[in-house]
Amino acid sequence: MTKAKLYPVLPYIGIPIIGAALLILRGERTEPFIILMYEMLIICGYHASVSDLKSKKIPNNLILAMLTSWVLIMTPKLFFDTDTAIRMLVDSALGFALGGGMFLLVYLISRKGLGGGDVKFMAVVGLFLGFGGVLPAMLCGTVLASLTGLILILLKKIGRKDSIPLAPFLYAGILATVFLS
Repeated sequence: MTKAKLYPVLPYIGIPIIGAALLILRGERTEPFIILMYEMLIICGYHASVSDLKSKKIPNNLILAMLTSWVLIMTPKLFFDTDTAIRMLVDSALGFALGGGMFLLVYLISRKGLGGGDVKFMAVVGLFLGFGGVLPAMLCGTVLASLTGLILILLKKIGRKDSIPLAPFLYAGILATVFLS
């Protein structure tokens, strides 16, 4: 299998491994519902990273797929554990507002120095991670991107006006938040 054909398959091969790792790290306190949400976030984040690396764009249909998977995962929770689901919906809405709002503010202030796909991506990531998870993911991702950009500028690999894709760094922040929180 060629490299180009292998990258879309990798996250699906790793789903059982990701689930097992999350269960081991989080122990019995995590229900399968949460593991499924994290797995979908990890898979979609991987695709966003690859797309951003290749074309410097995060496709709207990927954002829509993330949103749809979140809705499909949350809907049964509303019927089987309504109280918990409502608390999670409020937390997710706050995460959506924080992730999307902060990145939208940067997008507007920087005169589109940040991509619109990054704004939408972090808004939807906020749904998955909630209020308490989206901020550490954003902070970790943006610090990594800033350090990498600074190093690349110092090494004269890029200029000050050049851009680097942000989604892979945000994905690293998401992974750190999911696995270490």
